[in-house]
Amino acid sequence: MALKLSELKTEAHNDWCPGCGDFGILNAVQMALAEMSIDPSNTVIVSGIGCSGKVPHFIKTYGVHTLHGRSLPFATGIKLANPKLEVIAAGGDGDGMGIGAGHFVNSGRRNVDMAYIVFDNGVYGLTKGQASPTLKLGVKTKSLPKPNINQGINPILLALAAGYTFIARGYAYDVRHLKDLIRRAIQHKGFAFVDVLQPCPTYNDVTTKEYWAGEGHLDIEGKVVPRTYKLEEGGYDGVVHTGSDEEVARKIQQAVSKSFEFGDHTPLGVFYQNEHIPTFEERLTARMPSYGSNPPALQEIAHEDGTPLTNVQKMLDEIRVT
Repeated sequence: MALKLSELKTEAHNDWCPGCGDFGILNAVQMALAEMSIDPSNTVIVSGIGCSGKVPHFIKTYGVHTLHGRSLPFATGIKLANPKLEVIAAGGDGDGMGIGAGHFVNSGRRNVDMAYIVFDNGVYGLTKGQASPTLKLGVKTKSLPKPNINQGINPILLALAAGYTFIARGYAYDVRHLKDLIRRAIQHKGFAFVDVLQPCPTYNDVTTKEYWAGEGHLDIEGKVVPRTYKLEEGGYDGVVHTGSDEEVARKIQQAVSKSFEFGDHTPLGVFYQNEHIPTFEERLTARMPSYGSNPPALQEIAHEDGTPLTNVQKMLDEIRVT
């Protein structure tokens, strides 16, 4: 018998540290879903391992808490099996760009119509603060005996190279702005990636909430400006409007340039959006027209009495060894 959403347990113990940026991201996701009046019984949130893995436990939708680095293939399978579902994947920077880096790259190539939210704090918070793939070279957080010896990944640049059609960055403590970004990501037709700067108050004592809220650099007039700024407030437009090759190239190039602004002058907002690229579901339907009207999850596989619709006896007879 199918399990109804109303029958699911709705309470979960929260192990996040006080002041963790995860709370802000969780609130932003909840606010976005509420604003959009999305049907909870038609929504699935998929997570990997790490502090962020608890997100599906705290939102009254269907949720899947998967393996380390495997939230994207799980989410992809769910979405392709039933394209009518609203699917959101969530995971940490280590989960998605360490062990899950291969899935991150190839998911961008497919352009499945779903959203991926990365909790980016520069450390592996659940396992006591080791350097994650996004921690910059030479940075020493309090959990590291020596400065980070590896080069840090640029998530925005990597997403652009992989083919994501919506790329944005938010900040966990600016919940309303982050809510708007997540809402746009969910509404986007194609694969949306939202990188969220998320302070870890326990293990990352470098990029703290005080750091991100502080003053960054001097502008050309010698005035001190905030460390983060909104792209849209400066007139930046990352949306591809016509879909021409020239426009796409220009919008990608400007997003690449902005992706290298990090630290004392860090942009927040939508770097790039292109809805002129066919989704993976549209590509499948073009190749197999029956997919669009009869995807796998909606297909009948058995009669009412439970007997299978498909008879594989002939195939078994052919491969039987006598």
